[in-house]
Amino acid sequence: MAHDDLLILDELSYIPFSKEGAELLSQVLAERHEKGSVIITTNLGFADWTQIFGDPTMTAALMDRLTHKAHIIGCNWDSYRLRESLKEMMNSDVSPVKLRSPHGFLRFPGDQ
Repeated sequence: MAHDDLLILDELSYIPFSKEGAELLSQVLAERHEKGSVIITTNLGFADWTQIFGDPTMTAALMDRLTHKAHIIGCNWDSYRLRESLKEMMNSDVSPVKLRSPHGFLRFPGDQ
């Protein structure tokens, strides 16, 4: 993976890494530093990346490499998956429910 033109890590925060897994990924990313492009998607802000990698020192070193010469795009919109599910529910006979999203409670027509 260190020699591929592009490495994509999708939903990086989905499952925390074991110590060994975090060390291996950190090694791959260190080897790619300034040699190959990396795209990372995650729901966590940089301050929360220690939750993924565990070790604060390793996380700081990794963040330093990843953010060097990076283009960081913050996305604050609602999930398209959630939006599509809500559309399907509104068009079905399923009774309305209240769901908690990262942006607050979602209310359905007719909710009190």
